Amino acid sequence: MEIIGEQLIPKPQQQTWDAICDPAVLQQCIPGCESMEKITDSEFHMTMGAKVGPVSARFKSKITLTNVDAPNAYTLIFEGQGGVAGFAKGRADVKLMPSGDATRLEYVAKATVGGKLAQVGSRLIDGVAKKLAENFFSAFNKHVSGEGVKE
Repeated sequence: MEIIGEQLIPKPQQQTWDAICDPAVLQQCIPGCESMEKITDSEFHMTMGAKVGPVSARFKSKITLTNVDAPNAYTLIFEGQGGVAGFAKGRADVKLMPSGDATRLEYVAKATVGGKLAQVGSRLIDGVAKKLAENFFSAFNKHVSGEGVKE
């Protein structure tokens, strides 16, 4: 599955970049995120809860940033284990570009799942993945612009 989207962030590019690399900001904006720990400048460990149809899981995940071109772009690689529910892995290519006094954030994300999660059907999984991505980038935009994070 591929998820494509964009947000116009009403802040300068460097400020937007600093926020999208900040684990505290990411933790507040990722739906279901329980904890986010910075291991190195390019690696984070995260725990999050997710529900896909009848399957609920708590994922222990590793996030790695690659192809870092500060303050313009990076690739985020995600690998998560959800115990008996299965696994999820994917990547998101994130690009930031100045747009007047604001920043245009574009993303292309791809994800795959296995185990019980894969058994609930690709249409359901695609819908949940798209909603999670949209909710994250929308919450990120609100957080950075000072509107707070949607609860």
